[in-house]
Amino acid sequence: MFENIRSKNNPIGVEFIKKGLLTEAQVDRVLNYQKDHRDLKFGEIVDILDMCDKEKLLDVIADKLKVTPEMLDGELDINPAQFLPRDIIINYRVLPFDLDGNTLKVAFSDPMDVARVKEVELLLMNQGFDMEIYVTLYTSIMKQISNIKSVGTKFVDKEEKDVTKLIDNIILTAIEKRASDIHIEPMEDKVRIRYRIDGELVTVTELPKSRQDIVAGRIKSISNMHQEIVYDQDGSINTYDNFSIRVSSQKNVNGEKFVLRLLKKNATSKTLFELGFKEDKELVERAFDKRNSLILVCAPTGEGKTTTLYSVIEYLDRPEINIISIENPVERRIPGINQVEIGANITFASALRTVLRQDPDIVLVGEIRDEETARIAIEAGQTGHLVLSTIHTIDSIQAITRIRKMGISDYDVSATLVTTISQRLVRTLCDKCKKPHVLTDDEKKYIEKVTKLTGVEYDLEKEYQTYEPVGCDYCNNTGYYERIGLFEVLCIDDYLRYMISEGFSIIDIKKYAIENTDYKPLVCDGISKVLSGLTTIDELKRKITI
Repeated sequence: MFENIRSKNNPIGVEFIKKGLLTEAQVDRVLNYQKDHRDLKFGEIVDILDMCDKEKLLDVIADKLKVTPEMLDGELDINPAQFLPRDIIINYRVLPFDLDGNTLKVAFSDPMDVARVKEVELLLMNQGFDMEIYVTLYTSIMKQISNIKSVGTKFVDKEEKDVTKLIDNIILTAIEKRASDIHIEPMEDKVRIRYRIDGELVTVTELPKSRQDIVAGRIKSISNMHQEIVYDQDGSINTYDNFSIRVSSQKNVNGEKFVLRLLKKNATSKTLFELGFKEDKELVERAFDKRNSLILVCAPTGEGKTTTLYSVIEYLDRPEINIISIENPVERRIPGINQVEIGANITFASALRTVLRQDPDIVLVGEIRDEETARIAIEAGQTGHLVLSTIHTIDSIQAITRIRKMGISDYDVSATLVTTISQRLVRTLCDKCKKPHVLTDDEKKYIEKVTKLTGVEYDLEKEYQTYEPVGCDYCNNTGYYERIGLFEVLCIDDYLRYMISEGFSIIDIKKYAIENTDYKPLVCDGISKVLSGLTTIDELKRKITI
């Protein structure tokens, strides 16, 4: 806000001199004082040293910052400690001073300290208050603090209670904003708090480095982690209605980083079509209504593979069949499904062996990640079961290569694998603020390139109703709200089965699939959703490389 340089080159110092409030010698004195008090701003030091008229000083600061001034000389109508912890009031030099309905008026001595302002706003938000920002003098806040020492006793010198409230507000705000993860990250001089919303990490606030240890201690306490252990740990928080929170800690060079994964209990399930799958019942039946086989959903981490499997399971579920899932962890409880959670001494492979003795018709295996699990899944598919699982590959055809590299023979792959599905999640445009958009020449060239690579043609002379992002309060000013899946489906026919068993290359398999089956690469579904007005070319480029 104010640079620590000599008076003749200091913008606010020059302003004080021009207004006749300070002499050049006084400005130099302020700057010298600031060398030993770097956390204080120029105007705060002028106030502390009582170098000019207080009201005129506040007017200059308010005019410079374009923030409404408030002197705060008289007795307050509210108790500030009812709204903010006392250590925040003192250390952040902030004071709630008036309540108007749900709007709390809050004065800062430095309203340009964005991190602190955001943290205060976060604390107030989950108490149901909107914050209106004012600027006041440092000494005014200090005088008012001296008047509230004996009130608000539940906050006084109760650092543990203060951090309890802070962590609670961080979690509740994340839930309110639809975050899937909370990242609490120690940095060299601060602690950064970020939410992952619709797949994107957004910084919401930064905490002082001095609060790092007590924040870490609180998270460990509520997630049942060992306080004295600073290496990697896993825990869980189950004190929030309708949410189960998985917690992971990892030591880095600046301390312990925590990631909190928010899993909604009893979440409303979506059908495959609601997830973004093509509304083609014939394709769904051909892809999923199988027996004696293996179906794989393929994508990198965080692209919604498990959600798709849940929707497939609910599509296949009938009273006369036995469905068992093996997951790590169970992310959503599904009525009527026998769900098994693997743990420290239980692997996917060992759990799968036991499950096969439980007379299942359909088995969901959370992930195939090694040869042992792959081999048991293949054998299960060959002996009368339908096995559904996920695998980490870039597209549906590469799943064949991945299974081969796990040591499964071409014959076993061809005899069991019937469907592979690749997917990505892209953000959908916010219905509240999106505005009509005409495809640019560069966007049309991108679509033409897709046509050249895939053979799928699009009529670019047609007037499609496409949109572009704008940003509003509803979508956190991103222009996007929630996500939708892009899908590619490879249903393996007799000739593809022959090609796999004979060891044909992935290039040959993909060429045949494009030319002779309903298979269309992932980007084609993306273009369709752009032309339908659901997302944008920029979103496709962010997720898909062609």
